[in-house]
Amino acid sequence: MTNIFNKKNIKPMLLREADPFNDENFIFELKLDGIRCLAYLDNNKTILRNKRNKDVTITYPELKNIHKQANKKCIIDGELIALTNNKPDFFKLQRRSLLGNKLKIKYTARLNPIQFVAYDIIFFDDENIMNLPLIKRKEILENNIKDSKRIVKSRFIEKKGIDFFELAKKEGLEGIIAKRKDSLYREKVRSYDWLKIKVMQEEDVVICGFTLKKGKIKDLILGQYDDKELVYTGKIYFGISRFDNKTIKNFAKNNSFEKPIFNIKKKNVTWLKPELVGTIKYMHKTKSGGLRQPVFKGLRDDKQAKDCVVRK
Repeated sequence: MTNIFNKKNIKPMLLREADPFNDENFIFELKLDGIRCLAYLDNNKTILRNKRNKDVTITYPELKNIHKQANKKCIIDGELIALTNNKPDFFKLQRRSLLGNKLKIKYTARLNPIQFVAYDIIFFDDENIMNLPLIKRKEILENNIKDSKRIVKSRFIEKKGIDFFELAKKEGLEGIIAKRKDSLYREKVRSYDWLKIKVMQEEDVVICGFTLKKGKIKDLILGQYDDKELVYTGKIYFGISRFDNKTIKNFAKNNSFEKPIFNIKKKNVTWLKPELVGTIKYMHKTKSGGLRQPVFKGLRDDKQAKDCVVRK
């Protein structure tokens, strides 16, 4: 019977979102701003497959020998990360993941090597161990993988999720992960046993326009003031409630105009008088000023548009 190691078609277990909490039945580890990856480590070979089960081994040649850090044949669930100033840098990793030229890959691997962070083990010594409790799998992982420059094990704490979250927030990290100690590994399941707790930043923005899809707002066009000039902040389409949808469209009935506020490549925009204010949440800003994983929190009437300024 073909085992899961030979099939190499595992779908990683997924996570739900939550707020910080304390619980003695959970462990807490850092949420790394990287790319999910499964490492198939044999006696003489490393194979890396991403979340979509694409073989990405050739993209990260500096990881080709991490199998030498395993005592036994195994499948490791983890994260690929790139570091800048000892912190995960998703954009550096993203640029790396899109490379296709072998010479560029080889050069970049030497210049900015990637690291594999292991946080679970689901196959060990020719045995599927998904049905073992997480805390037991962590023990097996600890005993089977030796840390090196290219592969390290994720550390965790118990009980104190709130304090750990505040520490991650203070250090400017992405957040934390909470996992129930007795949780089994369930492929492709988004479970309350595994929770991601993100550090989100908030800013107030001016609603400058929107686009529609099937009568509902698809995108909000956002702006902020840089000194006295209203500048384009970006667009957002997550988190727009029915109430906000209705309020914005009602406002547009008497407060819209055809002339664009910003010179952006976006068709069929209903441009608005820059008076409505809303709050957005996001992970962090990109180098170009864009927003990472933005979510619209909602409209607010306790702030004027002129008070929505670019954070510098």
